[in-house]
Amino acid sequence: MSSQHATPTHTADVRRRYESLQVGLDLIDQGFTLIDENLCLTAWNKTFLRLFDFPQELIYVGSQFEDLLRFNFDRGEYGDGDPEAYIQGRIEIAKAFLPHTFERIRPNGTVLQVHGIPIPGLGFVTLYSDVTAQRRAEQLIREQNAMLESRVAELSAINAQLRDALHDKEVIASSLHRSEAQMRLITDSMPALIAYSDHERNYRYINRGYRDWFGLDTARPQDVSARAFLGVDTYTRIRPNVMRALRGEAVTFEYDVLTQGDRMRIVRTSLIPEFAADHSVAGCFELTFDITHERRSHELLVQAQKMAALGQLTGGLAHDFNNILTVILGNLSALSEQPSARSLVSEYIAPAIDAARSGSKLIQSLLSFARKQPLEARIVDVNTLIATVDPLVHRTLPDAIQLNAVISDSPVIARIDPHQLQNTLINLIFNARDAIDGRGEITVRCSVSLLDDTRASQLNLPVGEYVCIEVQDNGCGMDDATIARVFEPFFTTKTPGRGTGLGMAMAYGFAHQSGGSIHISSEPGLGTMVTLWLPTLADPSHEPAAREPQALEPNGSSDACLALLVDDDQGVRQTIRRMLVEMGYSVIEAESGTEAIQILDQTPNVQLLLSDIVMPGGVDGRQVAHHAMARGDIPKVVLMSGYAPDSDKLPNVPLLHKPFTKAELEAALQSGGS
Repeated sequence: MSSQHATPTHTADVRRRYESLQVGLDLIDQGFTLIDENLCLTAWNKTFLRLFDFPQELIYVGSQFEDLLRFNFDRGEYGDGDPEAYIQGRIEIAKAFLPHTFERIRPNGTVLQVHGIPIPGLGFVTLYSDVTAQRRAEQLIREQNAMLESRVAELSAINAQLRDALHDKEVIASSLHRSEAQMRLITDSMPALIAYSDHERNYRYINRGYRDWFGLDTARPQDVSARAFLGVDTYTRIRPNVMRALRGEAVTFEYDVLTQGDRMRIVRTSLIPEFAADHSVAGCFELTFDITHERRSHELLVQAQKMAALGQLTGGLAHDFNNILTVILGNLSALSEQPSARSLVSEYIAPAIDAARSGSKLIQSLLSFARKQPLEARIVDVNTLIATVDPLVHRTLPDAIQLNAVISDSPVIARIDPHQLQNTLINLIFNARDAIDGRGEITVRCSVSLLDDTRASQLNLPVGEYVCIEVQDNGCGMDDATIARVFEPFFTTKTPGRGTGLGMAMAYGFAHQSGGSIHISSEPGLGTMVTLWLPTLADPSHEPAAREPQALEPNGSSDACLALLVDDDQGVRQTIRRMLVEMGYSVIEAESGTEAIQILDQTPNVQLLLSDIVMPGGVDGRQVAHHAMARGDIPKVVLMSGYAPDSDKLPNVPLLHKPFTKAELEAALQSGGS
């Protein structure tokens, strides 16, 4: 630019633009600094001052990087040690002007992410992001067996200050040209979209991010149309926000946008108005950040918390209801065996027993969702198991529905509960049948697939190979609101009488309890695909052989057998006590684990310990069983529970699931051994 064109009016316009840029920088929640080649501070924003609690008098153009380090060391930011050695070491590193990214924790607990970018010929740009909340969210997800992706640091635009007191017009023009080149270099280095448009919504500047995302020519911003590169639908949704900004209001909003390579991103855009001398809006600065990972991490955290809370609730309900059903089923079974009640069995007692058993099955379904239902896992070929499902469901499918099975040519080996997987597939196929409504196609696919970093993080699973089972239909599909609730127990879109709403809840519980995950992809009118991801077993030969429990014969006659019955529910104890007495045992009762251990220590010749697992008071049934087996003189040890995960099992100790009948108790006692 020649000196003839550098008019005072042009200089004032440029000054106003850079002052507006400073205002825009101060609105962003990332800290920003620009340090020159002499390690002197030349630019910053208010967020930088807030994140580090620097006093205003310490920060000015020309502030020494060394002074900032010394101030931080004096207030304990870097811990103990030799201050001079530490400061000189940091200065030597800074003089190298190498790109870097690291995190540090301030004494107040704030976690800051520091991202340094060298700018050749200008100095060093550093961005500071407060990632405290993000790190806490990641820690919470790890505790729930998940990892969240670290959020993309939100970056901001910067401006360059013009030198004051320059009177020579040619020097001013040269300075302006150099500042514009520096601004282009800096903004193109940012992983964000930065733009400026005038009051008529014509772009005057776009950075390299627009080229990377949309393939636009950054040298010709005047030819860029937001309606064209965003699409009519997206532009129509965000247009009200654009109009608010052009009326003088700073706005921030989020939306979905399709970029090059058909990649869908979730973005956050801030529009910051620029005001002319007459207070009218001269234009608008635009800052856009990719928040896809941040949004998905948040959604995953919310979903995990909701499902964990539902699982805890249903597991607790199952425990209480199984105790109730134990009393009901046990007493009804005993009543049915009484000669005086034979005339009542078929009409009254048998239907009540069937209803109690149906209630027990319902509770087992709830336990499957809560991941508390014990799994009988073994090594199976999933291809073979899928082949067994076809004849089971074929008769229930109308002739107009075609069921296809696409399986791998080689065996697909996994260590899972085949019965639970079979039930899950049947439920998924029946759901697909109902969605098709009489005519269509259902496809079941099975393969071994590799989960990469991106897909594994979305499913909250480690990277690696998994058995991938897909059940796809071309039925009515589901909207987002339905998908968000589809795994909740008793949630169903079917008409009354056509389902309990537990099928998908059971599938969710089975997948996660097996160490896998489940995912639904669906759109209204376009069908649904449910995908099960289960851990594969690469080398079945390394699996240890299962140990069979050793059956023990009763010691002496049943008249001499003394049993210790442990349960905190009086009704349950009364019911089971009667069963044991009818089997010939003398029974001592304990209502807590602590009391049971005291009885074992003080009572000789106990032949049988039958204990509930979940009990109050700090000592549970497993501890009582360990204590009994350590004695070595109690031939039979059996545990029982209405709420027993796989982790509650003890080797060679039978686990009896409530509710149970006397016959089932007798069978468990036949295999009970210490």
